[in-house]
Amino acid sequence: MVLWVFGYGSLIWNPGFDFDEKLIGYIKDYKRVFDLGCIDHRGTPEHPARTCTLEDSAGAICWGAAYCVRGGPEKEKLAMEYLEGRECEYDSKTLVQFYTETDTTKQSKPILTGVIVFTSTPDKVSNKYYLGPAPMEEMAMQIATATGPCGNNREYLFKLEKAMHDIEHEDEYVIELANEVRKHLDLPKEVKALLKPVVSRVSIKSHSQAHVSTLQRVFAS
Repeated sequence: MVLWVFGYGSLIWNPGFDFDEKLIGYIKDYKRVFDLGCIDHRGTPEHPARTCTLEDSAGAICWGAAYCVRGGPEKEKLAMEYLEGRECEYDSKTLVQFYTETDTTKQSKPILTGVIVFTSTPDKVSNKYYLGPAPMEEMAMQIATATGPCGNNREYLFKLEKAMHDIEHEDEYVIELANEVRKHLDLPKEVKALLKPVVSRVSIKSHSQAHVSTLQRVFAS
């Protein structure tokens, strides 16, 4: 038995587990959105960070990386235990088809089936981590100001932007959001002092500074 996992967020640049093979490719009918709250890595319960999850979207494609774990049940178990702990905000594991062909039409054929992807149920009642969509400027302000034990929220976004650039499949939504965050980082100190962080109303319990255009971006390290 072989375990395959698809990464579309931080797993692209930081898988964190022992794997045997990595493929760059995409899954169909999903798009990347920053609708998921994070309170113990890049944010806090009082000021949640925004991280990405996937949203059903007919006809869309989402590029990322698929990781293969071989070596028997024990190795697969260790990888899955690590992932389930790290991806604790995600309450759903879905099996998807994975493609690598540059032809993204309906005629393309998957090279892998049964690939696991961690997603978040888009329901604030059943999923306490789900923040839902918000205006771009509001999300950018939240991302620009959120900080947690693992670092600040904007670093997560900028690293995702760079990771997509590095695999040569940039995400326009990520670029737009990152550039909006940079606007907030450019504000004069006296203006920043008047801005209040966006605080989630969801009750959750814990378990380069230049503004640049889309074509000229500065990636965070």
